[in-house]
Amino acid sequence: MAQPEIVSNIGHALDARLYPAVTRWNRLEGRPRTHDFDRALKAEVRDALWMLSRQWQMGEFLGEDAGSPVTARLCFDTAAIDRFQAAGAAPEPLDLAQPLETRVERRALPLHAGAQYLSLDLRIAVGRRWLKRLAREFSAGGLTVDYRGAYRTEYAVAVPDPSAAADALVCAHPDAWQTAGLAAERAIDGIALLEHAAQPGQSVIDNIGAAAADEPRLIAMGGELARWFTSLIAQPPPGAPDAWIPSRLEYQFGCEAPLGESGAMRAEEYYQGTLDWYALERARAEPRAGAVRDIRTFIPASIRFEGMPDTRWWAFEDQRVNFGEVRPDTTDLGKLLLMEFALMYANDWFVFPWTLDIGTVTEVKGLALTNTFGERFWIEPVREAPAAEWQRWAAFTLGSAAPENPPPPSRLVLVPTAPKVQESDPLEEVAFIRDEVANMVWAIERRIVLPSGGTKPGAEAAEELFAFLQRPLADELRRLQDRRVELEAVPAADRTPAEVAELAAAILRLAELRPPPPAAPIRYQAMTRVPEHWIPFIPVHVEGSARETQLQRAAMPRILAGDPDRPQKIRPRTSLLRHGLPRAYFIHEEEVPRAGTVVTQSYQRTRWIGGQAITWFGVRKQTGRGEGWSGLAFDQILPID
Repeated sequence: MAQPEIVSNIGHALDARLYPAVTRWNRLEGRPRTHDFDRALKAEVRDALWMLSRQWQMGEFLGEDAGSPVTARLCFDTAAIDRFQAAGAAPEPLDLAQPLETRVERRALPLHAGAQYLSLDLRIAVGRRWLKRLAREFSAGGLTVDYRGAYRTEYAVAVPDPSAAADALVCAHPDAWQTAGLAAERAIDGIALLEHAAQPGQSVIDNIGAAAADEPRLIAMGGELARWFTSLIAQPPPGAPDAWIPSRLEYQFGCEAPLGESGAMRAEEYYQGTLDWYALERARAEPRAGAVRDIRTFIPASIRFEGMPDTRWWAFEDQRVNFGEVRPDTTDLGKLLLMEFALMYANDWFVFPWTLDIGTVTEVKGLALTNTFGERFWIEPVREAPAAEWQRWAAFTLGSAAPENPPPPSRLVLVPTAPKVQESDPLEEVAFIRDEVANMVWAIERRIVLPSGGTKPGAEAAEELFAFLQRPLADELRRLQDRRVELEAVPAADRTPAEVAELAAAILRLAELRPPPPAAPIRYQAMTRVPEHWIPFIPVHVEGSARETQLQRAAMPRILAGDPDRPQKIRPRTSLLRHGLPRAYFIHEEEVPRAGTVVTQSYQRTRWIGGQAITWFGVRKQTGRGEGWSGLAFDQILPID
């Protein structure tokens, strides 16, 4: 006879619903019949058997039969990063006088745009320091003559002339014209003084009329001024290799430490503006010895952090971190790994305190570990197989562009970089966009540097310059019109031969400045006008290749209404685009994707070892916002307005 409490076929019983089910399961979670958890959270103690069963339930009887670490001895080799290589130049010594960002990113200041000076504010600041130094030396008796007047005459800021073509970039902008006019013949150009003294065979005493007794002191003061300006803003020395690759719009550099043949590091494309170990990859170099071996003994300590979940049933956390509020997405692998470590495996890790110097590369040879059972183990770093190189992930260790066989040892790299860098507003900003209608790339100068040292949007500066260049022709048109009316008012019989010739020339010139309206209802336009801050880059073949193309800087003509001269080429005004003038400038086509590219230049400032403030002029590249259209068109038939 079958007993009712024994179910012989559980599947049939569930399908037929033969027995009522008190407990239901949803997502493998028990659904209680009450919402009151107060009694369950009290964890009431009934008896010893209940305590043992509770410990069994929480898994406290599960053991790995393994000992805990008691002491550890760590063996490692450390070498300082002592060499730096800019792009493809020869390696140079590297010290910790400046952070690595300064050595990599520093560029020459925008002090010239062709024959036109720039950064007048900086020039005046250097000149003011020189004048103060002259006055102080003269009052202290170090100089027999006060030379301030002589230097004001020799290196005076020139008065802008609106009628001179050389001063067009100054007079076209009212704010720059006002600054230059105020400084003219009052302040001296300190940068011009330093540039003159830097030339071979020249000195700060040239054309000053200095007394023979004062010449050594003036020359020494000039050297001090040059060193002060170098410490004020870090720049590459004249003729020194530059890590910036204009054709790639990015930096390329390398570092090296004397740690065998794989102690070299290389950054093939750095442009983010934040330099750290992940920008570098391993590279091969000539083996060099110089590593220092060290052995240190530690007492391992279990890892602890605020809010760490406690694995014991009767212990509670400090409630400083609420892991339940962490809601990572399925693609947020970083948060998922952090939660898995904190909630499940944190108590399996031990810490070996170890302080390293910045600017070093460290290779761990092995760890001699002694556990509570007296057993000693020699543990070496794990080397990944070359085939699994792309699957590796490790902090502060370098990868390689290609698999290496045998795999190199894991090395801890602490590049000498600053933890925080302040960045100014961009002094120059250029946006590279693709124009599929015109089949070319445009470099839009969104922000330029004025001769006064300030900045201005490129569109506004371009319109001001075009209007300034067009204004003399408009003034000439008004003058000729007034003169024509004046001459035509004179009776023909009373006109002198000179007046007749002048009237005829005025009529011809007026016809050039303002042609008569055509009789046809349409007109032919050879080419439309593009804003002057749009610099074209046209596709050309790479030398020696029939299929590969690159982008070459071109120029648009500046067409002024009524200008009898041949149109001049529009030159870029940013130092980013003036590279190589008047020679050609090429950019690799893949550097300007469909989304475009934005390149900015700005001042960078940081605090370095000892509290020293370091400033340099650097570049950053970012992704653009898509394609654009310049409006450029050729051979158009347009109606007459």
